[in-house]
Amino acid sequence: MLKTEFPPEHPWFETIHALLDLGYQGILADYVGANIKIPHKKPRKSQKNPQPQLSGEQKTENQALSRVRIFVENAIAGIKRFNILVHAFRNRKANMEDDVIALSAGLWNFFLC
Repeated sequence: MLKTEFPPEHPWFETIHALLDLGYQGILADYVGANIKIPHKKPRKSQKNPQPQLSGEQKTENQALSRVRIFVENAIAGIKRFNILVHAFRNRKANMEDDVIALSAGLWNFFLC
């Protein structure tokens, strides 16, 4: 879905700061940008490395990234409390999905105030 909305041939992430989770591991292979931040993944367990660990620096970077991302994750969870976004959307009006998401985000922001 990311590639359909943001084609890789355009320089989308050269000016945008993107703080991502581990679900976007392959983004650096498709997109160019110094502002793409992904947490470090714990190495796989193997015979050569029976107890894989992240270094202290990697853990610190992951914690700093998660401290920023938690606000976005909480906002998404708050918006999803409106059941219209959780269930299948069966409306046929054009762009109605965008309006519903905008209204849900506005209501959530109003709730926070």
